[in-house]
Amino acid sequence: MPTDIASALHPQATAFPADLTTPWRSKAPPASALPALLQADGPGQPLQQAFEHQRDWIDATVQQVGGVLLRGYAVPEVAVFRAFAAAFGHALLSYEFASTPRSNVSSGVYTSTEYPAHQHIPLHNEQAYTREWPMKIWFHCVTAAQAGGETPIADSRAIYRRMPAAIRERFAAGLVYVRNYDSDFDVPWQQVFNTDDRAQVEAFCRRAGVQWEWKADGSMRTIQRCQGVERHPRSGEMVWFNQAHLFHPSNLQADVRESLEDMLGVDNLPRNVLFADGSPIPDSMLEEVRAVLDQETVIFPWEAGDVLMLDNMLAAHARTPFEGPRKVVVAMAEPHGNLHQG
Repeated sequence: MPTDIASALHPQATAFPADLTTPWRSKAPPASALPALLQADGPGQPLQQAFEHQRDWIDATVQQVGGVLLRGYAVPEVAVFRAFAAAFGHALLSYEFASTPRSNVSSGVYTSTEYPAHQHIPLHNEQAYTREWPMKIWFHCVTAAQAGGETPIADSRAIYRRMPAAIRERFAAGLVYVRNYDSDFDVPWQQVFNTDDRAQVEAFCRRAGVQWEWKADGSMRTIQRCQGVERHPRSGEMVWFNQAHLFHPSNLQADVRESLEDMLGVDNLPRNVLFADGSPIPDSMLEEVRAVLDQETVIFPWEAGDVLMLDNMLAAHARTPFEGPRKVVVAMAEPHGNLHQG
């Protein structure tokens, strides 16, 4: 894809150039057009005007490039961001079947993952560990960190193409995610399902094709077979679409992994992922996956007021460690998936 695709689509919008001498991006693969940049005409221009004047361009660019960064617009409160995201025509989604802790800021708007500042969150497509996910995701930087705290992104099509063929083929057969919910080691099931009513949890699991088991101590275990790669419903392009490298024990620090395996046993780890046939995924394969993700990573610094809109299947996102206060909020919309596939 040419680096000037965004400017070709609309004269007021530009894609980040490929050479890294620009201050916009600190890291990017050659010829990457992600994200396209839409800048305000001047200070104080309301964010809603970007929707009113540029909606067609934004929609087209998100579908082609994978994401648009809106910069320089006035976003005086989170409610303005919420209205902008909702204006694209789909009700904002609640964060169901969560895998990380978040807080509800307002209806349909959540904090970004509430992990400690020193931790890195690897690239992932939102809720790719399930069989239903949002097609659209928006991020709004309310407060930029003093250092770090970027939201790296990557083209999921490019990841798929770069991934070694043998790994692509193995993942195409599907994955099985295993989760053991225990408040001592991970997010408890009450927070994951937004309820303490077991009947509601079971109803969700039946609808979503999730196997479940209640344990004697009141905790819960779920198993779900999901996709490893997917075809985009509009473009027909294949994308790398899973969270195997996050759920696999190799994502843990070596000493933490060893302690958990000794304490709980491999079958009772808070989370794990297996091949569709139930066989373990080798650590070495996940290292190859992580290397490809790193090669496709795009990093740019946040500025307060920025809004990033992504096609959640075309673009993955992450978080770097940071120093100082940081506030980034998230909204999601347009559910899509393959709930009826086994």
